[in-house]
Amino acid sequence: MRTLVIDSATESCSVALIDDGVLIAGECAVLGRGHAERLVPMIANLPDKGRADVIAVDIGPGSFTGIRVGLAAARALAMAWGAKLRGYESMWLVAAMAQAEHPGLPVDVCMTGGHGEWFFQPFGADGSPLAALASLTPEEAVSRSAGQVIAGNQAAALAQGRPQKLALAVLPDARCLTLLTAAAFHDDPRPSYGRAPDARMPVTV
Repeated sequence: MRTLVIDSATESCSVALIDDGVLIAGECAVLGRGHAERLVPMIANLPDKGRADVIAVDIGPGSFTGIRVGLAAARALAMAWGAKLRGYESMWLVAAMAQAEHPGLPVDVCMTGGHGEWFFQPFGADGSPLAALASLTPEEAVSRSAGQVIAGNQAAALAQGRPQKLALAVLPDARCLTLLTAAAFHDDPRPSYGRAPDARMPVTV
C-alpha cells in the first residue's frame, strides 16, 4: 500500500512516497514562506505524480498558512484518488526523529509558536506524549523542560545555559513518517494550531 506524505505545517516543506514502509522518493526544503507555490510541484515530481492509497498530512502545530495549504492539498488529492486521509502532528514527528538518533531517551519538543511563545510538548522514552501540547512563554517552557534531549527549531534556545541538555535542531520531514507509531495518526485530520485564535467574537450584553 502506497502512502503520500505531505508536510508543510512549519518552515520546512516536504513530501514523500512510501510503499509498504519503504521510502520510494521524497524531497525536503526549508522555505520559511512560499509553501503554496512549492508544494504541488514537489508532489508532481514524485513517481506517478505521488498517487497513493493513503495520504498522510501534518496537521500542525505550526503556521496557519502552512497547515491550511497542506490540508487543502491532501483533501483534494484524497477526493480525486479515492484515497484514505490520515493526519499526524508535527511535534510527534520531531520527537520520533530525535529518538531515532538517541533511542531510549525522553525528548522535549520545542518549536516556534506565535506572539513570542513556543510550542512545547514532552515525550517519554517510548515516544508517547507525557503531557498535552502547550503554547508557552520561553520562561514557562524552561521551567517545564525535564527531558535530556530537546528537539525542534527552538531547541538551542531552550537548552541555552544548560550544558547537560542535548539540543537537536530538527524540523518535520515527511520522509521520516515510518518512525511514527499507529497511535500518532488521526483518521479525521483537522488543524492543530497549538493556541487559541487571537480574534474573538464580541461579547454582547
